[in-house]
Amino acid sequence: MERAMLAVSLRDQIRSEEIRKRTKVTDIAQLVAKLKWQWVGHIARRTDGRLGLEVLEWRPRTGKRSVGRPPTRWTDDIRRVAGSRWRQVDRVLWNCLQKTYVQQWTSIV
Repeated sequence: MERAMLAVSLRDQIRSEEIRKRTKVTDIAQLVAKLKWQWVGHIARRTDGRLGLEVLEWRPRTGKRSVGRPPTRWTDDIRRVAGSRWRQVDRVLWNCLQKTYVQQWTSIV
């Protein structure tokens, strides 16, 4: 496998997005956000009584966080994009909201 050299240094001040576009490498943060969104949609559509929805509502920490940082759940991120009735959203709308979620999630990180 032959690698193409970009001949880019830090002094060139080229953004990571531009380098990823040139090399056709996927941004890992965007991929993680997309997969998280798809998994939540999959779990929300389940009706077999498994623990998936309980996991989404689980509070990850029992101890205290820093001042001003409340414990967060996965669904807190989902509610910001899809609203409080996110479980009733149909699949077409859910897929449309995915791009918005990925952009908002990667801008935070």
